[in-house]
This record gives sequence, C-alpha cells and structure tokens, in this order.
Amino acid sequence: MQKAIHQYKKLMHHTLLKLHKNDNVAVALQAINIGEKPQSFDFIAQENIPNGHKTAIKPIKMGDNIIKYGQIIGAATQDINIGAHVHTHNVSMSLHYRDYQSGKNIQKTDYLLENERAVFQGYKRPDGKIGTRNYVGIITSVNCSASAAKMIALEAEKRGLLEKYPHVDGIVPITHGTGCGVANDSEPIAKLQRVIWGYAMHPNFASVMMLGLGCESNQISFILDAYGMPLQKEKFNYYTIQQLGGTRKTVEQGLIWLEAALQYANEQKRESVSASHITLALQCGGSDGYSGITANPALGYAADLLVKNGGTAVLAETPEIYGAEHLLVERAETAETGEKLIDLINWWEDYTQKHDGAMNNNPSPGNKAGGLTTILEKSLGAVAKGGTTNLTAVYKYGEIITKKGFVFMDSPGYDPVSITGEVASGCNVICFTTGRGSCYGNKPSPSIKIASNTKMYQHMIEDMDINAGTIIDGEETLEDVGKKIFDEILDVASGKRTLSEQLNIGDAEFVPWQTYAQM
Repeated sequence: MQKAIHQYKKLMHHTLLKLHKNDNVAVALQAINIGEKPQSFDFIAQENIPNGHKTAIKPIKMGDNIIKYGQIIGAATQDINIGAHVHTHNVSMSLHYRDYQSGKNIQKTDYLLENERAVFQGYKRPDGKIGTRNYVGIITSVNCSASAAKMIALEAEKRGLLEKYPHVDGIVPITHGTGCGVANDSEPIAKLQRVIWGYAMHPNFASVMMLGLGCESNQISFILDAYGMPLQKEKFNYYTIQQLGGTRKTVEQGLIWLEAALQYANEQKRESVSASHITLALQCGGSDGYSGITANPALGYAADLLVKNGGTAVLAETPEIYGAEHLLVERAETAETGEKLIDLINWWEDYTQKHDGAMNNNPSPGNKAGGLTTILEKSLGAVAKGGTTNLTAVYKYGEIITKKGFVFMDSPGYDPVSITGEVASGCNVICFTTGRGSCYGNKPSPSIKIASNTKMYQHMIEDMDINAGTIIDGEETLEDVGKKIFDEILDVASGKRTLSEQLNIGDAEFVPWQTYAQM
C-alpha cells in the first residue's frame, strides 16, 4: 500500500486523486460541484462531492467491493454510477482480506552506523533511560487520593516553588478514576499497575511520589511486589493518606518531599545523545479523508527515518488497524510476532461482540463527516503512520518496550487511553496526526500535532505544529514533510515546546484502559 501512496505525488494539481491503479473510487482534493468535470477524468460529477470524500470512477454494481489504496474498504449497497458520491449512504462494511502471510514482505532495514546517527539534547537518567522533559510527578494509585495529589501541586504553585527551580518543566499530578472495586489478582488490575509503574519510572520524570488512600484494591505494596523498589531513592517515594493521618498532613508531607524532589530535578542537565533513545508514539485522531494520503504517510516516512537512526516507533489503536492488519503481519520479522498481532485482532472481535458492539462502530461521526466511510478505509490510512520497516515486536497495553525498530502496542482507538498506554510503555515523544482538528497535549511526553489539510491547519493554527496539507496543495512532497516531521521530533526532544505545551495542555490526559467489571 505504501507504494500506492507514493504514486499520487504526480497528481498534486488535480481536483481528484486516484491512489492505486486498481481503485474504483478517487478522493476529491477540493469540493466538486454537480455537473463539473474533474481534471484528467472523462466524466461529469453526478452529485456534489465534498473535499476529502470519494466519487466513483468506474461503474460499481450492488454487492461489488469498493476499492481504495488497492484494498477493499467496503461493499456497495446499491448500484453506483460514475461520478456519484460514494459514502455511508451507499457503502457498508464487508468481509476483508484475512489470508495472513507472516513475514511475506519483510525487508532489510538500512540502519545508520552509530557515528552517523542524528542526535538530540536529552536528560540521561541513572537507569540508562533518556528523558526529553524534566518533570516531577505525583502519581495516584486510586481515585480516592486524586484530590490530595492535586492539592499538593496547587499549594506548591501558590508558594511559587517552581520559580526557584528553573530547570524543572513542571509538577504533574497524575490522577485517574479507578484503582478499586476490582479483583486484586485480575488482568485488569495488572494492566492498571503496568501503566502506573510505567509512568512512575518514565524518563521524563526526574522524581515521582506515588500517593494512595491506603485501603484500595490497587495497593502500592502490590505494585512494588510486582516490580521492585527502584534502587535510586531520589527517583521514587510513596505514601498513603491513611498512613499519614489525613488530607492536611498528606499535603504537608507532600510539600516536604516536593522541595527535595524539585532540587534534585533542577540539577539535571541536557546533553547530546543519539536519536536511538527516542521512542515515538504514533497516533491519529479526528481523522479525515486526507489523513491517509498526507499526514499519516508523512509521519510514516519520519518513523522510517527514526528506525534507521536506531530509534523506536510505536503504532497502537488495535481497532484502527482492523482490515489492514494483514499488511502489518506481512512485515512481521518472526512468525511469533505475526501471530501475536492476529491474536489481538481475534480478541477484539470477541470483546466487541460480548459488549454488543461492532468493529465498524469506529469511524466516529467526525471521521465520517471528513470522508471516511468504514473502519476498513480508516485503518488502511492509519497503518501508514507505521512507515515501511519490519514489525519487530507486539506488546500488551502499557508493557515496557525493549525492542528497537517499528513495534505495535495493543490499545483501544480512543486517543487518551491509547496514548496513556504508549507513554507507560516508554514513549518520550508523541506525534499526533489529525484532519478534523485535535487539541491533544500530554504530560510528561510532548505531543507534536500534524494537520492533514491546509484549511484546518489555518483555522486551528494555534494548536497545529506542522501542516501536511502542503502535500495535497502541491507545495511539498511527502518526503519533504516527512523529513520536516523528523527534524521537529529531534527539536522537540531537545526541549522545543510544542503548541500544546505552550497552551499548558496535558494535565487531564492520563486515562488508563478499563476492561473490568466494576464491583
């Protein structure tokens, strides 16, 4: 499919874009009015075609497959004439390609030698990890300690503590709405503990305090039994409100700890390190009909550059690779890796069925308004974020990533939940593509937002870091934008503040995945 995406560079100045020689639909690069003849096509538009939406370029019979990117994205629910609008009113979800061939398309990756790799200015932590930010965190084990954590951060702000420590990026209370009413020995609680511990040990936190109530299911002692106390005492401390004697005493003790933690964090300095230490979260949200042909493949190009520099690119959102998973399985370096991904797809099909859902519940209303018709179509565009290198590993939600290269982490498609898992897995930078306009930010990992089209970029210019719409405009190539994204990743990893950071967004984005029965 990546080859198909690259072919469209020759057609940038046209009003209609055919992505693959076998396609029976094309994408409107600008709104096409009824009666207009699209440039380089020999037919008249039978209906108004909104920009980013599809029109038929061949006659399509009821029941025929709709083909885009050279892949099946659905089936016609009625006869569709050339020049007609192709969308939810005449297309339904259909069976898709399931002939999995693990490793069919693996290829040698041209890794750069260590002395040739790009560098950035990062924080070297005592455990060998590299941070791109220098925060101090207060991480709660349960919702019942969330208010106390916020009180500590608020009181520190009132007292102006941060002003004394200019090299600290901020104090971040990591709170959530769970942590109790669930079986202690269940997979859901293990999943929550993985995420909490991943944040506690994240290299973008110089120091962390974990705060509990004391009687919750998610006991801090259980987490420490599972993962062990960090050897470096400055990195981690923990308390419970019941142990300290109430809210006021907890805030007082928290401020004493915070003063020492801020002093320690302030002593940390950036230094030159290899780009191989970047673990990049690949994410899309509020996608549109352009996402799969501009922002996503451009990010995929940047991901390839990162992998060649020894780094790690992490694709997630399992429901949003549905219908395109075979393309990833074909890039799996081992049969075991391919099987892990297939097992995830099978689990999600069973999971949605048990909860009276369907995989095609995604795309969202906003995605559909932007031109995406089925999850098959959305997924084919989404996997382009993963570039072209081999799939080296598949991880559970929030599992620490140890393998370099292009990897996959299981997660829902809901952006805050998915990125919470990626950050817990070790991602120290996020790239977030959007067509409709997302305002996502994150603490502790900076989020670079990439617009798929120029109109939205200009409309939401205070939230968008990079415009990939220039590809459709004919001003830049996919490779130009991909290189621009890679350079931005290095700059942001070195301390350049993203627009979401400038707006101070990121305090409410810790959203662990909940899959349990609440008791």
